Amino acid sequence: MLELAVLGLLHESPMHGYELRKRLNALLGMFRAFSYGSLYPCLKQLLAKGLIVEDRPEEPNTALALQSRRSKIVYKLTADGKERLQQLLTEAGPAAWEDEGFGVHFAFFSHTRADVRLRILEGRRSRLEERLDRLRAALARTRERVDSYTLELQNHGLESVEREVRWLNELIGRERAEQEQEQAQSRADRADKTPNKSQDTPGEQDR
Repeated sequence: MLELAVLGLLHESPMHGYELRKRLNALLGMFRAFSYGSLYPCLKQLLAKGLIVEDRPEEPNTALALQSRRSKIVYKLTADGKERLQQLLTEAGPAAWEDEGFGVHFAFFSHTRADVRLRILEGRRSRLEERLDRLRAALARTRERVDSYTLELQNHGLESVEREVRWLNELIGRERAEQEQEQAQSRADRADKTPNKSQDTPGEQDR
């Protein structure tokens, strides 16, 4: 997920390491505690694979300048990096449905194909419906054995999952409606381009 997040952010624009850290914290921090220490090993791997490059400023070769250059390194996506990003954005398996994976994929939905978006949303909903069943079963078993505060906490968790399922239902409905509208428009466009065979061909009216 960190690879997807880094490539996705650099696809939007080249960034200094500090700016990239801030953007990643805002993006991933909603789903987990993002560790800055995990960023630079990830960048090294992406550099080694040729997915990103470093743009270093030209300065005099002094110790002070070296320190300055390190702070001004700009990371940019390569052609291979763009291809890898597109590959990651087409993945719609279970890893994209989990809490952390779903959040990162959802953040880049504007770059994701409509059919992939729908599969991820439906997969996430299915996963949460399974979680709801487990939470309800656990609540039914422990309702009489826990104190009121623990019961409130369990109810809160149940309500949070129910709210997300409702939200996903709305998103899925919207995605399906948009796809149906695009398909209908595509059929209409094809029909407009198809010659009307019922019309007389040139010269037939003069016969």
